[in-house]
Amino acid sequence: MESAVGTYLGHLAVERGLAANTLSSYRRDLRRYVAVLHARGRRSIADVAEDDVRAFLMGLREGDPDHPPLAAGSAARAVVAVRGLHRFALREGLAGDDPSRDVRPPTPPRRLPKAISIEEVERLLGAASAAAGDDTARGLRDKALLELLYGSGARISEAVGLDVDDLDLADGFARVAGKGGKARVIPIGGYARRAVDDYLVRARPELARAGRGGPALFLNARGGRLSRQGAWMVLRAAAERAGLSDVSPHTLRHSFATHLLDGGADVRVVQELLGHASVTTTQVYTLVTVQLLREVYATSHPRARG
Repeated sequence: MESAVGTYLGHLAVERGLAANTLSSYRRDLRRYVAVLHARGRRSIADVAEDDVRAFLMGLREGDPDHPPLAAGSAARAVVAVRGLHRFALREGLAGDDPSRDVRPPTPPRRLPKAISIEEVERLLGAASAAAGDDTARGLRDKALLELLYGSGARISEAVGLDVDDLDLADGFARVAGKGGKARVIPIGGYARRAVDDYLVRARPELARAGRGGPALFLNARGGRLSRQGAWMVLRAAAERAGLSDVSPHTLRHSFATHLLDGGADVRVVQELLGHASVTTTQVYTLVTVQLLREVYATSHPRARG
């Protein structure tokens, strides 16, 4: 069983090019799945039956002494990993059938992306450098980071993964490595370009002296590459100063997309900017703009209620 899982994860990493975070989630989910199968007396991937897969899904939703119940979205992710494992085992001749074929992942409730208003974005960005001091190296870095996130729509992992050579500030572009290592070129707005240029000239050399940052664009206080967790702390500090709550690492990306669509951008263009493989993923942002229109209508039109 463990051998089949290991071979499948290797396939995902080498042939499918899945991102490290996605692989980590799959590995965790499949480790729990294998433990359930062992408890049910299964020793080979070929021995697994549909009832085993359904029992695993039920255990995810109900929880156990070692695991809290999972929400529909998290349980669905685990079932997707299991279904992928069994399809792979069937294709590779490790099993004679796919017992997960008729087991459907639970449908998570539809959640609209969390976006903040343009005015709130301006408050957040205005508070970014103040979180560490307007003129300090960290303050200049924080402002550059958040301006880049909102000005480009990059994922936070893409932003901290940038190297200095990935930037073309003269023309306003950056090359980022998206999910699965898929590279794309994104535009950088004027505010972000100025903030990043200011950081490169006035702050990065000081941070780099503290350690070996190498080619990394954003450096931490020790001179190493700024981590995702470090970037999240930057965002949280700025949000607290701006008086904003419920701001997550994806908030600026959601706001970038929503504000583009509010401004009349075509959904296909926004899809390319965000690096979504399918336009269906991007179209959820159009629901945010429709909801905004409905709210404005309900509060502004004299005959909206009645």
